[in-house]
Amino acid sequence: MAEDTGSIRVILINGSARPGNYTGKALALVENEFRKHGQVQAEVIEAGRLGLPLPGTDPDNAAAKLLREKVRGAAAVVLATPEYHGSYSSVIKLAVENLGFPSVLAGKPVALLGVAAGTIGAVKSLEALRGVVSHVGALALPLAVSVANVQKVFDEQGNCLDAGVERHVRRVATGLMDYLHQHVCPAVTLERLLREGVAAV
Repeated sequence: MAEDTGSIRVILINGSARPGNYTGKALALVENEFRKHGQVQAEVIEAGRLGLPLPGTDPDNAAAKLLREKVRGAAAVVLATPEYHGSYSSVIKLAVENLGFPSVLAGKPVALLGVAAGTIGAVKSLEALRGVVSHVGALALPLAVSVANVQKVFDEQGNCLDAGVERHVRRVATGLMDYLHQHVCPAVTLERLLREGVAAV
C-alpha cells in the first residue's frame, strides 16, 4: 500500500513479447477491473520491452532496478504468461529472475493468469509458475485463471467475445482485491495506528 495516499498499488507483469499478444488483451481486462476500485493504482509492465539482462550478466542494469523498485513498492502483483511448450514464457521467467535475491516478491500476494491456444488452457504453465513464485517466498494465491482457445476468445481489437470467459478473467482482480482487504489492509492499518499512537476504536 502507498501510505502517503492510502492507495493500493498493484503491478501487472505481461510475460509475452509478441506484438498484439493475447496475454496483454486478457491482462487489460484485469487492469480495467482494478480501475473500478478508486483506491487502486494498477500499472501494467511489458516485461518483454524492458531490456532485462540474463541472470548474472548485468547486476547494475537500470531496467532491472526499476522493475525491482516498482514491485517492491506494490501491495500485490499479477503475473501473466502465455503457455509455450507446456510451460510459462521465458519473458516471465526473466522478469522473476531480475527481481533480486532475496526476491522483492517475497511476502507479497501474487495472482497468476495464463492463456493458451489449446483446449486445456495454460494449466501446465500456471502449475510450473506457481512453483517458482512459491520458491522465491511470494504468496501464490489459489484459483489461478487459465484461458483456453485464447485466439477464439479475443478479437484483434482486444474485445472479449465470451462473457463467461471475461468474468473469469476479471476474477484475477476481484480475487486479489478480496485477499488484500481481508489480510493485508487490516494489518497495515493496525501497524499505522500503533506507530502513530492513535487509539483503536
